[in-house]
Amino acid sequence: MSDEGRELYTVGEVAELLGLHVRTVRNYVRDGRLKAVRIGKQYRISRADFEALTSVTTTPAAEDHSAAGRAPRRHLEVSSIVQIDAIGPDAANRLANLVTASAQSPRDSPASLRVQTVYDKERARMKIVILGDAATTADLLHLVDGVLGPGNGMDTDNGSGNGVRAAHHG
Repeated sequence: MSDEGRELYTVGEVAELLGLHVRTVRNYVRDGRLKAVRIGKQYRISRADFEALTSVTTTPAAEDHSAAGRAPRRHLEVSSIVQIDAIGPDAANRLANLVTASAQSPRDSPASLRVQTVYDKERARMKIVILGDAATTADLLHLVDGVLGPGNGMDTDNGSGNGVRAAHHG
């Protein structure tokens, strides 16, 4: 797809350019992370708003970094889903409070970290969804791994392993 001269992009085109799922781009629009105009039943994203999200330009002029005096910043976001089996409601609640507090705590990097937790009481299963930059997400995953280790009061399955599975998506 040729980007030169394009002023408006569809959600599908932005998803293709960024290597994301269309639903992810729609969520960016709904969350306000990506500005868009609604035309009929569809969203359209301006080139300027696309570039504001990605911090890169979509024309050959992107090669000229002299205007800002620096190279464009590349956007990197990691999504991780951590599944913890055989965890009781009290331990799940403590873990949810810990990861939420950690995600909201001040940090050196300006990158935001978003966390959502879900507990399924019937299956005694907890899922933690983490969205953020790679380093901050890794720090939170190390925290979860450390807290769930043996002897930390959050044993999830009486000693036969920690029952944790994680899936990472870039």
